[in-house]
Amino acid sequence: MDTVRQIRFIWKPLIFIASLVPFALVVGDLFQVTGSLGANPVEEIQDRFGYWGLRFILIALAVTPARTITDKQWLTRFRRMLGLFAFFYVLMHFLTWLILDQGLLLSAIGEDIFKRPFITIGFAAMLILLALTATSTTGVRRRLGKTWQKLHNWVYAAAILGVWHYWWQVKLDATDPAIYAAILALLLSYRFWQRRKRARQRTQTASA
Repeated sequence: MDTVRQIRFIWKPLIFIASLVPFALVVGDLFQVTGSLGANPVEEIQDRFGYWGLRFILIALAVTPARTITDKQWLTRFRRMLGLFAFFYVLMHFLTWLILDQGLLLSAIGEDIFKRPFITIGFAAMLILLALTATSTTGVRRRLGKTWQKLHNWVYAAAILGVWHYWWQVKLDATDPAIYAAILALLLSYRFWQRRKRARQRTQTASA
């Protein structure tokens, strides 16, 4: 079986199933099958979905550096699915807050979004991911052309806002958000270095 078929029929289904495990564990803990959600189940559900949303954003962003470093071009075939799972978990994080925490009370929701900065930036990150998800199909990519890549570069803004949202939410120990921030800084630095490298190569080619 060639690499393309292996990815399509083996690796993608396996990664898809693995990506659903955090969601399945939340459901299992909710019904006390796999564990429990503790004294504050709504907060626990919301936090878990938020953590995994941020993790999947960083994993999706790591695909391109991994492809470049390993020279495994097939790694990019997983990027869209990982990005969609990032949106899925961020959406579940948002819906948990919207429905279970706020009870769909519009006045309280509006007040939180516009008066609590960490919620404001978290909501902005979700809207960016919503736009990226809505334009993630192959057909939309073809129609948008070069504009598509410019739009999808906003994933970095969503990642920054996501880490920022997490950092501002933490009241005492900021160790975990600091780790996420360090990983994101590394990914952004690598991207910046690659852009500088390509710019130098173009300059050298033009002057040759």
